[in-house]
Amino acid sequence: MGLSAPALAGARESGVREGVEEHPCPAPVPAGTTCGYLLVPERRDAYRSDTVRVGFAVRRVDSPAGPPVVFTNGGPGMSSIQLTGTIAAIAPDRDVVVMEQRGGAFSEPRLECPEIVTGALKELTSTGPAKGDMALAARACRARLTSDLRGFRTQEIAADVVELRRTLGYDKWSLFGVGYSTRMMLLAAAMDPEGTASVVLDSYLPESYAVYDEAPAALRSMADRLGVAGRYDQMVRNLNAEPVSLATRDPLTRARVEVSLSGDDVATLLAESVSDPEVLPILPALIDGLADGQTDLLSPLVDAAAATMTGREWGLYYSVQCQDEWPSNQIRSRALFTVFNDATTCAEWRLPASGEEGALTQSPVLVLAGQYDPAIPAEKVRTASEKLPAARFQEFAGVGYGVFEVSDCGRKTIGAFLADPAAPAPCDPAKAPRALVEPGDVHLTPAGYTTTGFPWAVAPLGAFALLSLFQVAGGAITVRRGGLLTLLAGLAGAAFCAVAAWSVWAVSDRVAFTVGIPPIIFWASLLPIAATCLSVVAAFRDRAPGVLILPAATGLIFTAWLIGWVL
Repeated sequence: MGLSAPALAGARESGVREGVEEHPCPAPVPAGTTCGYLLVPERRDAYRSDTVRVGFAVRRVDSPAGPPVVFTNGGPGMSSIQLTGTIAAIAPDRDVVVMEQRGGAFSEPRLECPEIVTGALKELTSTGPAKGDMALAARACRARLTSDLRGFRTQEIAADVVELRRTLGYDKWSLFGVGYSTRMMLLAAAMDPEGTASVVLDSYLPESYAVYDEAPAALRSMADRLGVAGRYDQMVRNLNAEPVSLATRDPLTRARVEVSLSGDDVATLLAESVSDPEVLPILPALIDGLADGQTDLLSPLVDAAAATMTGREWGLYYSVQCQDEWPSNQIRSRALFTVFNDATTCAEWRLPASGEEGALTQSPVLVLAGQYDPAIPAEKVRTASEKLPAARFQEFAGVGYGVFEVSDCGRKTIGAFLADPAAPAPCDPAKAPRALVEPGDVHLTPAGYTTTGFPWAVAPLGAFALLSLFQVAGGAITVRRGGLLTLLAGLAGAAFCAVAAWSVWAVSDRVAFTVGIPPIIFWASLLPIAATCLSVVAAFRDRAPGVLILPAATGLIFTAWLIGWVL
C-alpha cells in the first residue's frame, strides 16, 4: 500500500521515519481490502526510539458518501482486523479503516504472554491465591519481553491513530471505539480536532471511572438489572463458603485440568462472559440454579472462559493497565480474580504511572451503552456522556458489552449517526435482540450442554424411541394374544418421545438448552416410567416371548438415564 502524495510529501519534509509497509491481511476481510503496517516510534518522547509496526486494514469504496470510519477493538490487547467486515457493513458507503493496537496480535512486536495464561489457570487450581503462580508468571513474561513497555500506553496508541490519518492522506474521519478503545479514540479526537468528523463510543469507559474499584458494584448492578440480585448474593455467599471444583481444558496444552472456584470467582466468570451473546440470555436462570447449588451448570462458562484467555495479548494488556488504569484505583478489594491477577502483575512489573488526564472533544459524539454491561452501569455511562459537549447517549435493551456486535438496532443507529449526527435511532433500542431465560422457563440440567460435545450421550433416547415403535407395531399385531400390555407400553413411550420432540422444536432460542430443557419434559417423564413398568410386567408374565426382555431392559436403562442424569 503506497502513501498518498500529500502524506508522502509531508513525511519527507518532516524527516520522520513514519510510513507504511504493505503486508498480507492476517485475517479474512471483505473484497477491496488491503492491509499493511504503520511504522511509528516505540516512544515518541525518547530520542532514537525503536520503530514498531502497527497493523491496519483499509476497505475502500469508489465514491465515498462521507468521511472514512476508523475502528479499533477494545481490551486492551484485543485484535481488530477480523472485524473489518462487520464495520464495513455498518458503513457500506464509505472507506473503512480497521486499526490494531501497537503490541497486538497483528502488530510487531507482538506482546504475547502465554505465561500469564498458565499462571492464571494455576491460581484457580488451588483453593486460594497463596501459591504465587501469578507472580511467577508475571516475572517470567516481563523478563522475556524486550520492548520498552513505557511506549505501550493509551497516549501512544491514540497518537498512532492520528498518525495513520495523516499518513493515509485523509482530511477527516470518524472515530469508532468499543470498551477500552473508547478512551483511546476520545483522546485521539482531542489530539486531532481538525481531523475528527465525529466519534462513536460503544460501551464507553470514561477516563474518570476507576474500573477495579467499581468492579464488585458493577457486577451487583448487572445482577440487579437482570432481576436476580438476591439470588446473585446467595450464589456468591454459598460458593465463597464452599468453592466448587470443575474440570476444563488448558487453553494452551488442551490437557484436562480441575479448577476450584469461589463465589467471587464465579461472579468474575459471569462478568467475563456477558459479552458472549450465547451467555447473556441464560444468566437469570443460571444464577438462580447456582444459588440452589446446581454448580454443574457452570461448565459452559468455565469452558468458554478458558478458551477466551488466549484471545488477547496479555503483555499489551498489562502494559496499558499498569500505566494508565491501575494507579488511579485505590484497590479496596482483590476478591475478584481479575483484580487479584492485575494487582499481582502490576506489582511485579513496576511500570510508571502515565499521569494522563481525561480528554474532551467538540465533535459530535454518539455514546452507546448496553443494559447489562458488567463493567459500568448504563446510568453511569449516561452521566459521563453529559460531560462531552456534543454527545448523544443511547441505551440498548438486552445487551451487555459491545452493542455493535450483538444488536442489529445498535449497528443501524451507528450507521445513521455516521451519515447524520443529528439523526435519531432508526429502530427501537428498547427492544431486546433476544429474550432472557428466566427462572422457571426451563428445567435446569447440564444434559443439553453435555450432549453438544458428546452426542452419543443421547443414545439411550434413540434406543428407547426405536423400541417403543416396535412395541406399538408388535403389540397391535398380537393384541388378541396378550399383546395389550406391549401395545400400551409402546404408546406411552412413543407419546413421551413425541412430547419431548415437540417441546424441543418449539423452543425459539436454542441457547436455553445450555442450562436446561423444557419443563414439560420433566412432567412427561411419568410416561416412560409407566412404559417401563408395563414392559416389565409384559416380559415376566406366564409364557411371555423371550424377546420382550429387550424392551423391558431398554426401558429400565432409559428410565435410569432420564431420571438420574437428564432430570
